[in-house]
Amino acid sequence: MGPVVRTVLGDIPASELGVCDAHDHLFLRSPRLPGQELDDPEAAGAELRAFRALGGQAVVQWTPRGMGRRRAALAALASATGVHVVAATGLHQAVHYAREYLERDRDRLAELFVRDLTEGPVRAGLVKVAGGFHGLDAHARHVMAAAAQAHHATGAAVAVHLELGTGAMDVLDLLCGELDVPPGRVVLGHLNRFPDLRVHLRAAEEGAFLAFDGPSRTHHATDWRLFDALTALAEAGHADRILLGGDTTTAAARSSADGPGMPYLLRRLRPALVAELGESFAQGVFVTNPARAFAYPRP
Repeated sequence: MGPVVRTVLGDIPASELGVCDAHDHLFLRSPRLPGQELDDPEAAGAELRAFRALGGQAVVQWTPRGMGRRRAALAALASATGVHVVAATGLHQAVHYAREYLERDRDRLAELFVRDLTEGPVRAGLVKVAGGFHGLDAHARHVMAAAAQAHHATGAAVAVHLELGTGAMDVLDLLCGELDVPPGRVVLGHLNRFPDLRVHLRAAEEGAFLAFDGPSRTHHATDWRLFDALTALAEAGHADRILLGGDTTTAAARSSADGPGMPYLLRRLRPALVAELGESFAQGVFVTNPARAFAYPRP
């Protein structure tokens, strides 16, 4: 059997993942976003159906442990809509949790991550971690060490929230240099928020996947610098490292609330990519690359 992607309804051949939103949220809750929770299954289902109507076939939800990820609801939505959904384990930055949630040693955290990835009727398919602003604090290092253990036990990819897009090389130095996670099993998120092409090229040269997410998000260089970044990577031979996602984190950002939402990726961004960089580039970004980035190797 070849590589598989672990969805909330079970493993599927990676080749069947299809057109993928590589970083988004159907459910999300945090004290940092009071009153903006994503907790409505009907609204989440509407977003998935709107995405599917435009040709979308898969969504990777990066919501980790303790932030309202609702795995059973994800499975119900995947079954009802026919969209493949990949769930996450892991932990976000410490500010998203009560103190008692964080008081676990590295081995215990790794055990919890592995359990999420391997046990139960609804299993996670990746480990989500988070860096800090232009560096890594003690919590980030602690969680990334546990995530590396979980990766080595399961083969799961490690997806990284980069705070405002910064700290990519610090993350790779730790995960890949010290903790021996292969760069091709690391997905760096939010790079669009820090549009330093030198950093993007270095991370791609290391072999990591680069996720550009949150199109049309205000106050970030998401749209007007996006094509500069994608073109530079493609011209340097790194088109095979690029992923795109919506990163919808509030109810107001959903398409049903007149935000860009998941459909924007296929309604506006994909046609623009085809016009600017060609059909094969868009096919790689939306289909081929996610299938590789989130796959589990199998003999």
